[in-house]
Amino acid sequence: MTTQQLRRYKLIIEGMTCNACAARLEHSLSKADGIVEAAVNLPLERAMVDGDATLSLESVVSVVRQTGFDVGVETRQFSVEGLNDAAGALQVEKALRALPGVVDANVNPATEQAQLRLMSLAVTDEDLSATVEAVGYRLVAVHDPKVSLEREQRKAAHDRRLIAGGAILTAPFLVQMLVMLSGGSAWHMHPLLEAALTTPLQFVLGARFYRGACNALRGGGANMDVLIALGTSAAYFYSWYLLITLGMDARGQMFFEASAFIITLVLLGKYLETRAKRGAAQAIRELLALRPSTALLRLPDGSLIERPAQEVKIGDIVVCRPGQQVAADGIVVSGEAEIDEALLTGESAAVLKKPGDTVRTGSISINGVIDIETQASGADSTLAKMIQLVENAQAGKPAVQRLVDRVSGVFVPFVVAIAVGTCLVWLTVGAGFEQAIISAVAVLVIACPCALGLATPTAILTGSGAAARSGILIKDIVSLEQAHSLSHVILDKTGTLTEGKPTLGKIKLLAGLGEDEALQLAASLQQGSEHPIAAAIRAAAEERKLTLLPVERFKSSVAQGVEGDINEVHYLLGNEGMFTHRGLDPPPRDLHHGGAQVWLGISLPGRETLLARFEIVDALRPQSAAAVRRLKQLGVVPMLVSGDAVPVAERLAERLGIANVHGGALPEDKARIVKEITDRGCHVGMVGDGINDAPALAQATVGIAMGSGTDVAMETAAITLMRPDPRLVASAIEVSRRTFRKIKQNLFWAFLYNVIGLPLAALGYLSPPLAAAAMAFSSLSVVANSLRLRNWEPRLEN
Repeated sequence: MTTQQLRRYKLIIEGMTCNACAARLEHSLSKADGIVEAAVNLPLERAMVDGDATLSLESVVSVVRQTGFDVGVETRQFSVEGLNDAAGALQVEKALRALPGVVDANVNPATEQAQLRLMSLAVTDEDLSATVEAVGYRLVAVHDPKVSLEREQRKAAHDRRLIAGGAILTAPFLVQMLVMLSGGSAWHMHPLLEAALTTPLQFVLGARFYRGACNALRGGGANMDVLIALGTSAAYFYSWYLLITLGMDARGQMFFEASAFIITLVLLGKYLETRAKRGAAQAIRELLALRPSTALLRLPDGSLIERPAQEVKIGDIVVCRPGQQVAADGIVVSGEAEIDEALLTGESAAVLKKPGDTVRTGSISINGVIDIETQASGADSTLAKMIQLVENAQAGKPAVQRLVDRVSGVFVPFVVAIAVGTCLVWLTVGAGFEQAIISAVAVLVIACPCALGLATPTAILTGSGAAARSGILIKDIVSLEQAHSLSHVILDKTGTLTEGKPTLGKIKLLAGLGEDEALQLAASLQQGSEHPIAAAIRAAAEERKLTLLPVERFKSSVAQGVEGDINEVHYLLGNEGMFTHRGLDPPPRDLHHGGAQVWLGISLPGRETLLARFEIVDALRPQSAAAVRRLKQLGVVPMLVSGDAVPVAERLAERLGIANVHGGALPEDKARIVKEITDRGCHVGMVGDGINDAPALAQATVGIAMGSGTDVAMETAAITLMRPDPRLVASAIEVSRRTFRKIKQNLFWAFLYNVIGLPLAALGYLSPPLAAAAMAFSSLSVVANSLRLRNWEPRLEN
């Protein structure tokens, strides 16, 4: 089943607390009927589910809830235009409630307002608008739906209140502990006061741990909440046992403070961890913040009208004023402006845009007014595709994470067994129940698998986000994983190492034609072609104001040239391959010319005669030499494989210091060369920008497309460079290596933490509060290590 045939659902997942939760939900989703693939991301709290045509959103939500979690729901406000009576309001309500992902809809005909409760991410504004338009009305978002900041801020404020309450209730225990540590007399609070302070901590602030533990156990798994609930409950209820049996003599022997410290410290740790995870996901929020909510349209009569951005259609004229965001991808038709494209391309310098230049959604006009003819908007815009690519890269899981998931699945039961064993061993050696319970609780608390679960996804979030900010878009996690192991990189010439905007140089006449006549024939044959060489020949003819002639029986041969009848005479225009393919001798080449050469010939009965040779000049990109050097520094073998003639390719390779070069390569030749290298066990990256590069891009371990190239190349490639700078090829490899280096570091420290912490807790060297602090610190240290990737920037030496 192809990607296009799959039905994809995205959901915000509520109730996940650790990697075991994410792994359990992913496992449940993957086993459900109709689901082909599922990926659950703990830091983003998202699930991405692909299924066949039979899969419904309701069935996906049902699996989520049966596993013990819930989907995030948000309230949105819309305006309904054209609404004038209660019957229309009921009609709109009915249509919206029938839409999958809409939990509830209330439409007020008096205010023409609609309040919707939606499953976050599961339903788009386009779906809502289309549904309402189908019943004859128009839906407009009242507020900007760029990000769910409001929901996050409410949750953060709620968590802060919980932590403040926990701190207030835990403060007396802290004072008691400090008095004892300072060498003063052994002072303890009244046993009933300790119980009164701890009970709301245990069952109000700690209720989330009980809910999470029950959901996990009901779903057939175990997670961090199980460990916390077991550990704190053991300390809390054993303290009550002592209080009931000993009365006031229980003073100084109870463990209420252990429960209080654990809950407060874990809540604080989870809050700090959430804030840190938001930093790891910063790239997505920055891209989402670029989405304009409205667009200023110029109507045919010249008047201006503001409309929601999602309603912009292809062909509309969008006006962008200073300080405003470009509302749609398109071509500038009037005006000039310096445009800031930094978050889209990674290029910090503003770019001057004039009529004929392309602009992208989300870029910002600094100092001019431009009119833009829309070519793509909404989900088809470059920005929307960027967001989709970054989300895909961040939602997936590399092989190492799947191994961690399997470990997490058995880790919690393993820890519970160790805790029980620790308690029994201490009792067996006669240390007493007090020591046994303290050590067992410490084992339960310190071994929470949060650090393991965060090690991989936070590094991927940060690494892919840093890459996106630098203009490197990675399609999925597999591409990010494979890029770090590339041993060879094959570089195309035109548009990759060169500017890709060739111009016509000298015209060498070989038979009885004048320059203008030869150029007119060549430009006429190239009508309608998008090839850069064709554009160069046509531009030269246009500059000389030559009229193009009609062509009949036109035929194009990929990577060779074109032919057709002009005034009932059959002409050929192409490279050496076009003529040698017909069994003719190669045309005479100017060996002193380093660019491409194109010959014009006439096909007569029984023979073919050459009429002219056109020299095409394509300037080398100023960054190409540095790009090749950087690849070599990374230990990657650079290769040049070009469709241009062998002498042209060899001359360019010599200038750049590339030893391995193949010229005159057809699209199938490029794919064959890639396969030959991969068959030797090497990992090959292919860099190109044209349709003729697509087969090789698909064949390569990792295909890398220049953002200035064709849509086919960018659709086929695993990595897209948003600006035409070949130095970013090495940067893509470098950011992949840095990301996986961070993953290895995180996993090493997470495992080492448990290897050291578990024995210390079991042997009685760690108290439960200290174990809780250590557990929180381990998670924070892993996230902080990943966040160091945010400072990564490409090394762009000249």
